[in-house]
Amino acid sequence: MEFSSWLALAAICIMGAISPGPSLAVVIRNTVRGGQGHGVLTALGHGLGVGLYALITALGLALLITRNPLLFDVIRYGGAAFLAWLGIKALLAKPQPGTVNEGGHSVRGRQGAFEGFMVAFLNPQLAIFFVALFSQFVRADTGWQQGGIMMLTAGGIDALWYVLVALLLSRGPVLAWLKAKAALIDKISGLVLLALACKVVL
Repeated sequence: MEFSSWLALAAICIMGAISPGPSLAVVIRNTVRGGQGHGVLTALGHGLGVGLYALITALGLALLITRNPLLFDVIRYGGAAFLAWLGIKALLAKPQPGTVNEGGHSVRGRQGAFEGFMVAFLNPQLAIFFVALFSQFVRADTGWQQGGIMMLTAGGIDALWYVLVALLLSRGPVLAWLKAKAALIDKISGLVLLALACKVVL
């Protein structure tokens, strides 16, 4: 891939990453509820999911998803169900003490990474986005090397953006204010996630 083409690809991936949606809601909530490490691992899991979708698309498999209504619907409804589950979980969350239990960080981190990955991987709109985007860059002879570049570009940019979000939200007065409003953030996040789940289905 030529450097100019890569710059164009990276620019579009940046615009896609910073667009608000369920991913931002999950990263914010996990950062507020579980601290910096929880938010960062959620971001990294999301980046992995985005990167995997990018690789699938670059190798031409996403065309199968978008052209097979049954498979597309399975992914779409699976994504909607997962978003709805996260939304209900946020709405029913109980207030937590101001301190975070350090001993539970590894378990919470794995949960955050899983949630971040699934929010990305169960989003069929990513397939449509990458098909439209990569149609400018993918050729008939595109192989694993170029597919890997696209995967690292899309997934890396996405992960870096949400890691930055998690780091900014977990510093000083910002985190203190967010923790004071944690219950409200849970309710808002839950409603946003449920609304997005309904939008995916409808």
